[in-house]
Amino acid sequence: MKALLIALALPALTLAQTAPQSVRVVVPVVGSVIGANEVHWRTALELINDSRAEVTVAVTLMTAPDQPAMLTTIGPGERMAFSDIVTEAFGMDAVLSPLVIETLGRRSVTVHASAYGVREGTVFKPEPIAVNYGSTWYPIRVLRGLSFTDTFRTNVGLVNLGEKATTFVIGVQRLPGRNLAIARVPMPPMSMWHVPIQQLFPMITKGDDFSLVVETRDPETYVYASVVENETNSATFVQPQIQ
Repeated sequence: MKALLIALALPALTLAQTAPQSVRVVVPVVGSVIGANEVHWRTALELINDSRAEVTVAVTLMTAPDQPAMLTTIGPGERMAFSDIVTEAFGMDAVLSPLVIETLGRRSVTVHASAYGVREGTVFKPEPIAVNYGSTWYPIRVLRGLSFTDTFRTNVGLVNLGEKATTFVIGVQRLPGRNLAIARVPMPPMSMWHVPIQQLFPMITKGDDFSLVVETRDPETYVYASVVENETNSATFVQPQIQ
């Protein structure tokens, strides 16, 4: 594969600043961080150019310090793969951020992302991450099938890629339409929050199959959850559904 890879540290690098048209894809979370049980969580990323022409792609860690970016070209029919995108492309660690991929032209490259844990040489089962092609915003979104027990734990992600502050209003439910509690989370522009669910709702001690109903008025917002099995450290990515 003939590809030019340039690591940059420029604020808010986007192809929209230099080209008349580009297509944007958002991966709501990538990272290289130490989590519970001393597991090192990393993110694998694959970019596939299934067109007949070479494409130029900009990849930006949106909420990392200084918004580091990578600019690269990918030949027709070729792929670019990273086993640990944060470390390999940006030389960073202890970072959690949404990732924006912008392709010059009318059509995006195909993007695959997955998170996986590593501990003492053991690699745990990868967790595919849902990728957002185009706008996926709705005023009310629901994260279903969440658990916090001796067997499972749940992390919740809130992302604001807008240029102004916003507030996420989150209700926890066991039965549809009945909020057990409500949390209001203000978020500054270009920020994310990835936390255990009990940090949002400390009154939750144990529970299976409950939901979070998330409301926000700003289109550049994303929500997700990750349900992790404590013993195996295998995880399931939960993408939001429409209310």
